[in-house]
Amino acid sequence: MPYDLKTEPPVATLFSEDAESFARKLVESANAGGRDSGKNKPTQIRRFYDELVGWHDRIGDDQEKFNQYIAFIKMLNAKAAYAQGRNLVTQDFVNWFKECIAQVESPKTLRNFRLHFEAVLGFLKSIRC
Repeated sequence: MPYDLKTEPPVATLFSEDAESFARKLVESANAGGRDSGKNKPTQIRRFYDELVGWHDRIGDDQEKFNQYIAFIKMLNAKAAYAQGRNLVTQDFVNWFKECIAQVESPKTLRNFRLHFEAVLGFLKSIRC
């Protein structure tokens, strides 16, 4: 898997080069259908990030809470698939999201995904300006 969320401490490039590379890929895949394809819009991508942040804030470093909520976190995959079905996100976004969610196995990997996603959003903003 190109985005390793399980390594502690995180791989040095996870929040920098890896996040920037994926942000560029998101922009390219959205533009593949024409300049304004309506896919991977900032507000749509941000909804997934905000929900992930909500779960992370609820869980913190508590393994017991993580165990209670992991099924709901994994359900985010269904929401990504639904968004793709409505042509709101690209297959690249869904694949990346599923790959990252699959690695969420503890509060630490949830935190790493949150920070990686946050970095992707930052790079998306700078690329789209």
